[in-house]
Amino acid sequence: MSTGIDEFIVTRIYSDSEGESHFEDLGIPLKSREEIGYLSENMKATSVRFRNVVPGYDYDFHNAPKRQLIFLLDGLIQIETSLGKIRKFSAGDVLLVEDTSGKGHRTKNLTPVKRKSAFIEIPEDLDITAFKAGSSTPA
Repeated sequence: MSTGIDEFIVTRIYSDSEGESHFEDLGIPLKSREEIGYLSENMKATSVRFRNVVPGYDYDFHNAPKRQLIFLLDGLIQIETSLGKIRKFSAGDVLLVEDTSGKGHRTKNLTPVKRKSAFIEIPEDLDITAFKAGSSTPA
């Protein structure tokens, strides 16, 4: 069972076999490295991209262009799944977007400010989904 300090929560957005998008929280296990804190195992990445969006950003339903991690650096956003589930995310949150097909998700700025994020494209064979929030081992 996780103590909170030994896992890093990532919210997954994915499509099911019917094309509907969903949220799922994953807990990436971290191990103590004494003075430097708790670290995950290394993961492979394909590319890195940085983005700024305008204060009025409101992007209707769309698919992720690639399987990627999105690190929210500031601001407050709302994401809606195709089934109408809504969650809010802010600076420090990390998303794993995998809904590259299906009905997609909608993203909207909730504060009228320019927002920054970083995108880390990950290879198809990297299985982050093996981890479930609250567990320090793969499901």
